[in-house]
Amino acid sequence: MGPVVVIAAGEMGAAVGGRLNEQGAEVRTSLAGRSAKTAERARRHGLIALDDDAQLVEDAAFVLSIVPPAEAVPLARRLAAALADSRAKPIYVDCNAVSPETVGDVATAIERTGCAFVDAGIIGAPPRPGTPGPKFYACGPAAARFAALREHGLDVRTIDGKIGTASALKMAYGSITKGFTAIGAAAMLGATKAGVAELFKRELADSQPALKAWLERQMPNVYAKAYRWVAEMEEVSGFVGEASPSAQMFKGVARLYQELARSYEGDRREIEALAKFVKDQAVRPRDRAD
Repeated sequence: MGPVVVIAAGEMGAAVGGRLNEQGAEVRTSLAGRSAKTAERARRHGLIALDDDAQLVEDAAFVLSIVPPAEAVPLARRLAAALADSRAKPIYVDCNAVSPETVGDVATAIERTGCAFVDAGIIGAPPRPGTPGPKFYACGPAAARFAALREHGLDVRTIDGKIGTASALKMAYGSITKGFTAIGAAAMLGATKAGVAELFKRELADSQPALKAWLERQMPNVYAKAYRWVAEMEEVSGFVGEASPSAQMFKGVARLYQELARSYEGDRREIEALAKFVKDQAVRPRDRAD
């Protein structure tokens, strides 16, 4: 099998690349415009960095796009010329949290290059030693070919349906997990401001222990991840239908995450109160340049 290109080397992309590398695949990435922290992460996971897009894809077997939602279409368009010139014609796999409409735009850009396209949705956390890693739900005519990466450590699950089906599944799942997390954050901040945080926490422990345990796992990291979830919730609003009341709800969730991300960079008092409320642990700062 030829090399696998993984872009970008964020927490998920680098860990996926590392899993592939551990299982014998040559994994390449691009570090154009990325931070020193990202470069170090790529090096730690054994990814080979190439600056030139033509060299990056010329003999590759797969290109896995694992980027923030807003970068999915621009990345496909950026790589289109190099993919069109590639003799190997790698399979392009869009693994991003985007709506079926957006993944259709990515597919259009890629199919013009002569490369096969796979719509994939990642559900789960980045792979860690001793764990199977996230599931890659994949659809499209080339999904079965993408499933060859099972032999290199990826949990690829092919599903029936046209391009957009896997993205629809990812949107539905993300609307629950990130949507519910937003409700929990809003409720906890409101309880803290109103002075009933301890009462609220005790009542959750008494009547909703499973819910409290889930929120305790989610809340300490919500500020550090909020900036990533803004665009995903905007994609979800398109997924549920721009004219529906549900779309307005998820646009509101996106605005909440935007505010949480802004607070993370500015006033830390509410952040510390929220962390204390759920687990009495501090929130670690994030390297914004990454």
